[in-house]
Amino acid sequence: MRPNRRAAQSRISLRAIAAIVALCAAVSTMLIVVRGDDGEAAASPAATGVPRHSSDHSAGPDARPGTDETGTQTATKGPQPATEVDRTFLVQVRQAGLWEIPAGRLAQTHASSEAVKRAGLHLIDGHSKLDQLVREDARILGVELPDQATPEQQGFVRQMENARGAEFDRIFANLLRASHGKIFATIGEVRAATQNDLIRRHARQANQTVLDHLEVLEDTGLVGSATLQEVEAAVTQK
Repeated sequence: MRPNRRAAQSRISLRAIAAIVALCAAVSTMLIVVRGDDGEAAASPAATGVPRHSSDHSAGPDARPGTDETGTQTATKGPQPATEVDRTFLVQVRQAGLWEIPAGRLAQTHASSEAVKRAGLHLIDGHSKLDQLVREDARILGVELPDQATPEQQGFVRQMENARGAEFDRIFANLLRASHGKIFATIGEVRAATQNDLIRRHARQANQTVLDHLEVLEDTGLVGSATLQEVEAAVTQK
């Protein structure tokens, strides 16, 4: 009878061990599932000190208008003001193109100097591009532009229309050099003071264009000292 009792006890012990093993396995499985649902059990917010974000913010702070890279709210940038000086500048650029483009065309038919004809081509090209830009900026800023040059500028064109050869060359070089010298100084003043990004861009482009025109006009060798003195007087009396 004793061997049978020992065998029974052995079977009971094996069953108990198996039950304990099964229970442990079940508990381990439950822990894995719970940790998997949380998704960050290994690096929880409490452990790392990093705040968790919901899926609504997955695009980051840049997805929210009026925030910087850290998510801090910032003031939304509104329309930039166009001052009276800014508006006058756009009008002047427009008017310059309205007579200097025709002057450049006249140089191709009335001039005797190849340097003058070359200067005329620079006027046509430069002011055509500026005119496109000034019309775009004026539309954005709500500035009304003229359709005609000033009476004085129209008079310049008539002078050139009535001249030919060497006379045209002299008139062309000096009238255009005086005009560009005066507006060149104005561009610097506008660029230095304006708060408007469009006007800053426009002034930069106008500065490059006018500087090019100054140089090709001076390359004609026809610009007289009286013209430069006129520009100096106009610039310094402002």
